[in-house]
Amino acid sequence: MKQIIQDLKTGSVTLVELPIPNVGSGKILIKVKKSLISLGTEKMMLEFGKGGWISKAKQQPDKVKMVLDKVKTDGLLPTIDTVMNKLSTPIPLGYSNVGEVIAVGKGVVKFKVGDRVISNGNHAEVVVPENLCALVPDSVSDEDAAFTVVSAIALQGVRLANPTLGETVVVLGLGLIGLITVQLLKANGCNVIGFDFDSKKVALANEYGAKAFETIDPVEVEKIIQSLIGEVGVDSVIITASTKSNDPIDLAPKICRHRGKVILVGVVGLEINRTEFFKKEITFQVSCSYGPGRYDNNYEQNGMDYPVGFVRWTENRNFCAVLDLLSNSQLNFSKLISRTDSFLNAPNIYAELSDLKNILGFILDYPNTIDTNIKNISLNPKRISSSKTCIGVIGAGGFTSGTLLPAIIKSSTRIKTISSSKGLSSHNLAEKFKIENNTSDYNTILSDEEIDTVIISTPHNSHGSLVLESLRSGKNVFVEKPLSLKLDEIEKIKEFYQNSDKASLPNLMVGFNRRFSPLSCELKLQLKKNAGTKAIIYTVNSGHIPSEHWIQDREVGGQRLIGEGCHFIDYIRFLVGHEIDTYTIVFADVSSRDTFIINLKFKDGSIGTINYFSNGNKSYPKEKVEIFSNGSIYLIDNFKTLTTINAKGGKSVKRLSKQDKGHSEEINQFIKSINSGHETPIPLKEIFEVSQIAIELDSMA
Repeated sequence: MKQIIQDLKTGSVTLVELPIPNVGSGKILIKVKKSLISLGTEKMMLEFGKGGWISKAKQQPDKVKMVLDKVKTDGLLPTIDTVMNKLSTPIPLGYSNVGEVIAVGKGVVKFKVGDRVISNGNHAEVVVPENLCALVPDSVSDEDAAFTVVSAIALQGVRLANPTLGETVVVLGLGLIGLITVQLLKANGCNVIGFDFDSKKVALANEYGAKAFETIDPVEVEKIIQSLIGEVGVDSVIITASTKSNDPIDLAPKICRHRGKVILVGVVGLEINRTEFFKKEITFQVSCSYGPGRYDNNYEQNGMDYPVGFVRWTENRNFCAVLDLLSNSQLNFSKLISRTDSFLNAPNIYAELSDLKNILGFILDYPNTIDTNIKNISLNPKRISSSKTCIGVIGAGGFTSGTLLPAIIKSSTRIKTISSSKGLSSHNLAEKFKIENNTSDYNTILSDEEIDTVIISTPHNSHGSLVLESLRSGKNVFVEKPLSLKLDEIEKIKEFYQNSDKASLPNLMVGFNRRFSPLSCELKLQLKKNAGTKAIIYTVNSGHIPSEHWIQDREVGGQRLIGEGCHFIDYIRFLVGHEIDTYTIVFADVSSRDTFIINLKFKDGSIGTINYFSNGNKSYPKEKVEIFSNGSIYLIDNFKTLTTINAKGGKSVKRLSKQDKGHSEEINQFIKSINSGHETPIPLKEIFEVSQIAIELDSMA
């Protein structure tokens, strides 16, 4: 299938060929017929991409602060690598379309093959979750239906204003969403006054029943409002304009009545003058896209709905409300369609988009043919490699892009195929790293006899099952931590090794990379000369991760103990070199489970403490390891320096030019073990031991 993507570095837009996405549980595959270009949002994205570094920084000051914090803790070069990797990842465009369901995933109950639906999918034949789709009534045209998702943005703004019959509402900005807002307000029995500088948009607002005026000058607007309704002021102001100016937010409270409402739907300057809001007790609220459920992963991706008695209008119910209004002829979008063009002409359309004037709705028309059998696409010629290893990569996220693939490329190993469920992220990485094939079906990798090694870097809940499938397919496996979220999966992996022919066992490695840091290797050498028991303190200033992040989902990410804590358990296990005997944990907050202390006791008498804190400050180093043994002290600071104080008081410091947590060396050692026929660099016994302990610690609270 084809999809429209944008390069964030340059702003350029291309049409790429992707494999048909996998239709996962709770999702549907749509053959798109029409999609709507949202000129405001998509022009903003184009301008962001075309802007220089200073322009990008000015538009995202919060991101600049994050970058500066990362420079302080990780150093300049790793930070530059991270930023460049982020900007080199193309993004999909579009979020309002209509089409026909051609496949449904497990658990889908609202839709069947052949249904006509709207969705917030991209400009492409797409897979979307149930809650982001709605059935289109027979009486609603494809063209009108394509406006549904964008219209939900306008509808949510109206809902927040909560106007009653006969109230007067001002709409500032009569672009696409502004004109839809006018229609929704009129359908709600409101008197509507609109303002814009574009005469054609003003004329159209008047046709929809508003009293609209061709001005955005604050003084003129105030005079017009006063002449129409006197000194009282309007009941609400809905701002749908897009401007960097503060004028709309300054003007809105001045034309509101006492205890009126100002709702921001568009994007404007937000340097608010408190005085005007204070004097009239004006309510100000920013509208969040389509409504409740937006950006809630449980709602959008996992299909969990909100009870109607508590949340009457979710984003999906807003979609349905728009379609009902269209079906009852209370909305009409025919006059909002300024232009229709072929989806296949997308690069040319976007090249001229910034210069288009007087365009409201721009409809993309899709071809009727789509081959649903294409799961694998060849992109690049075969890479010549001296290594005997041939790799397939399952998972194409940020860690794969920024860490794993650069390490594999550095080792001069052939990567034949990369897989991702939707096909877009794997396409981007295949292009970037010159990987031969892109697939949306990881079974393509498992069934390929030429591929002998699989790299797994997917959400944590899939690790255990993918490891088992890969091993049973005869593949060597490198899986990013954790090995699994479930003890029974770890037991099945252990059984595989116990019950298989020892002469032909594939290698298994978990991404416990810190063992392979050059400072860790140096520290291990020093500790070998020190025969004493060890007391180790590993402090992790992990930083806050929002509760909606996938890693905080116990079913998907395993939360931070299993998902990340296993790293640090393994590291102390590596330094001590003996089996863990006993272990305990204390959580600061059992509900969030992201700040905790782990205590380990080893069979040689050594002890270790892991302080994993999410409530610190990012300006402080992320990781510090302190080892006390036999009169000597060793300190690793953020894997950039190793300080040693020996028993006689002598001090030495080893510094790296940049932080190195051992990712490249870990991959290098893993591939070497395969090429040489040696065992995996981390003994399987230790992998299983650490993985099981992390899960058991998680169950202690």
